[in-house]
Amino acid sequence: MKKIFDPERFASLCKALAHPARVRILAHLLAEDRCFCGEIVKILPLAQSTVSQHLKALKEAGLVGGEVEGLCNCYCVDKTVLKEFLKLAEELMKGKIE
Repeated sequence: MKKIFDPERFASLCKALAHPARVRILAHLLAEDRCFCGEIVKILPLAQSTVSQHLKALKEAGLVGGEVEGLCNCYCVDKTVLKEFLKLAEELMKGKIE
C-alpha cells in the first residue's frame, strides 16, 4: 500500500523552515531565482557565518541547492522539494495520516 503521509519527512522540512531567517532566505531566493551567499548577507542583518549556517540547514533538508562558481557558492530553491512540503501539508490537513 502506498504511504500517503511521511511524518518524518514533513517534520524535517518544518524544522528547516522553523527560523524566520531561513524563511526570509527562501523568500529572497524565490524572488531572485538564484544568488550568492554574500548577496543574502547584504539584505539580512546577519553575519556571513550565520547566513551560511542557515543555508546549510536549508540545503540539508533539500529545500536549497548550491553550486560553486569561482570562489563563491550560488544558491537556488529546489521547487520540487518546496512543492513536496506543500503536498505533505495538504495531506496533513486532509487527515491522510497512517
